[in-house]
Amino acid sequence: MLFNSWTFWIFFAVVLPIYWLLPHRPQTIFLLIASYFFYAWWDWRFLPIIAISTLMDYTLGHVIYSTPIGSQRKFYVCISVIVNLALLGVFKYYNFFSREFSVLLTAIGIPVSLPVLNVILPVGISFYTFQSMSYVLDIARGVTKPAKNLWNFALYVAFFPHLVAGPIMRSGTKEHDPLGRGLLKQLEVPRIFRSNDFQEGLYHILLGLFKKIVIGDNLASLVNYTFSSGRNDLTGLECLVGIYAFAWQIYADFSGYSSIAQGLAKWMGVDLMLNFRTPYLAINPSDFWRRWHISLSTWLRDYLYIPLGGSRQGEAQTYQNLLTTMIIGGLWHGANWTFLLWGAFHGFLLCAYRLVGARKMPHTNLGFLSKMWRVVLTFHLICFGWLLFRAENMTQVMLFVKLIATNHTITPLVISILWLMVFYVLPLFIYEWWADSRNNLIVLLTEHWGFRSVVYSYFIIMLILFPPATAHEFIYFQF
Repeated sequence: MLFNSWTFWIFFAVVLPIYWLLPHRPQTIFLLIASYFFYAWWDWRFLPIIAISTLMDYTLGHVIYSTPIGSQRKFYVCISVIVNLALLGVFKYYNFFSREFSVLLTAIGIPVSLPVLNVILPVGISFYTFQSMSYVLDIARGVTKPAKNLWNFALYVAFFPHLVAGPIMRSGTKEHDPLGRGLLKQLEVPRIFRSNDFQEGLYHILLGLFKKIVIGDNLASLVNYTFSSGRNDLTGLECLVGIYAFAWQIYADFSGYSSIAQGLAKWMGVDLMLNFRTPYLAINPSDFWRRWHISLSTWLRDYLYIPLGGSRQGEAQTYQNLLTTMIIGGLWHGANWTFLLWGAFHGFLLCAYRLVGARKMPHTNLGFLSKMWRVVLTFHLICFGWLLFRAENMTQVMLFVKLIATNHTITPLVISILWLMVFYVLPLFIYEWWADSRNNLIVLLTEHWGFRSVVYSYFIIMLILFPPATAHEFIYFQF
């Protein structure tokens, strides 16, 4: 079920009133059944995978908590990490690495063809395995305590608003959680419908649907046309505006999902963390990763970068840790050299900024023009990364780079894409600039109801009058 489908909203219209009519324990079990039904709608064969991960980490969490700190506790933690990563490896990475290993052996004179697996990638597996692993790791670190019962933990893993594309929530108290509570801790106590939950949930849902349907899906056709395989008749400017279009497509698509997930959870008395904070207003690469896919970037920071040593072991080791973390972050997105290079590119950006920018480019109390050129520069660096991310292979990357550098012909396609981006994207950019300047992304809820109704009316009118020719799945479902 897609959030932008009538099927989902019929499902949610049935689930929500029953959910609120039930007391806490039956409410949890009912919501777990609804979440499993939601996940089975994609393919019921995926259910045993999420169930295995859930049962294993629930059991290991209690075992680790009762085991003294030492090698035995580390052994149980390793079981969770290895099994969860093995599940990811089989479904997501096995074919890629077996193919590349076969190519390597053939190149050195050992012709071999390793078997491939004809399997479908279970939707959302990268998200719920990371979330389940974080629970075990947090227990081992003393950050949280084991779940009170299996039903609560199973719902923590499978909670349907964020199940297939995040945000990746933590179990216990974390500084980035909106209420200072992790998702599991919220699910273990009775939920209450707070006075502002409806209006805040409505805001997140309308904004998310506008981003996904009006911006993301309308730009998708242009992006797919630009990046379609075998095309060599593009001009450099067509490549460039195609990259711009993809930058806004993936942002509108992914942040739209996260926004809808926040709104749905709000209507059920649950708070999900903010996953995006106006990332294209970032003034440097480090600032971008504090604003983009926050749940993943903080996960990588807490469970990979810091355990590797973070910035505590000298500059050279810090750069190595940054590169390692970002390369693994790239690999998390998919089994392809383009994703690995995308991660490496961002790692080099962070290293370069740490080496030069952080010392020589102070970013406090910036004037408007000083901030603008940093925003523009950062956006274009990020866009080169999006070329690596979206391209089908490195041959296409090199072709785009060559055309952008040499062919500056203005064509009707260039004009069309730019005008459509102005029509669809500029209002959102202006709104986000205003909200960011107020340091409050839900500042609209504090404004006069008349102004708020005008903005909501704009969202609804655009949804009605400018639906995409073809509805698209959320991009991050494939990860």
